[in-house]
Amino acid sequence: MQRDYYATVAEFLHEPAEFDGSGVILTHGAGGNCQSPLLVAMADALAAAGSLVIRYDLPFREKGGGGAFTPARAAADRAGIREKVIQIRTRAEGPIIMSGLSYGGRQSSMLAAEEPDLADGLLLLSYPLHPPGRPNQLRTDHFPGLRKPALFVSGARDPFGTPEEIAAALKLIPAKTQLITIQKAGHDLAKGKFDLTQVVSAVRDLLSIRRRH
Repeated sequence: MQRDYYATVAEFLHEPAEFDGSGVILTHGAGGNCQSPLLVAMADALAAAGSLVIRYDLPFREKGGGGAFTPARAAADRAGIREKVIQIRTRAEGPIIMSGLSYGGRQSSMLAAEEPDLADGLLLLSYPLHPPGRPNQLRTDHFPGLRKPALFVSGARDPFGTPEEIAAALKLIPAKTQLITIQKAGHDLAKGKFDLTQVVSAVRDLLSIRRRH
């Protein structure tokens, strides 16, 4: 029996004034929730450009489950991401983007490798390439299985992966990729206090999304 992973966690819908048919699901990292300033700002910017955006909490945040992150719940989190893709497809007939910050982006990318046709692209914010101080413990085993375009946005001072390390890792991905580096930013990407125009434009260019007239 299919489980409803979203009966008891938060989600917010950002509806565009001029909908172009594209949809984005956007989630958080292991230490936060979907109310982070970065995710709110990113969702607003994507919606302003024409996408329908669902900003949501991962299943590990569900009420009654303690709300604490644990690696053992990763499979359930990926199942929850899949459920959100299915949900947004009921309203968006255009390209669908799975997006997440740090852990949320990692799980989205792992799901994309497991199910290449589930979504049309990835927006990965502060991808946690390796644990801080342990550059040899790369989280890239699934990268060769990524078959859809992927945009990585990373801070120049991110201890989870330098721009050079991220750029090298992207060579493992057989699909189209792009890296945007946010100068002077760390893993929190300055909490969204930077110009998001470049990121939104890159997302749309990567998936060839055009505003309808």
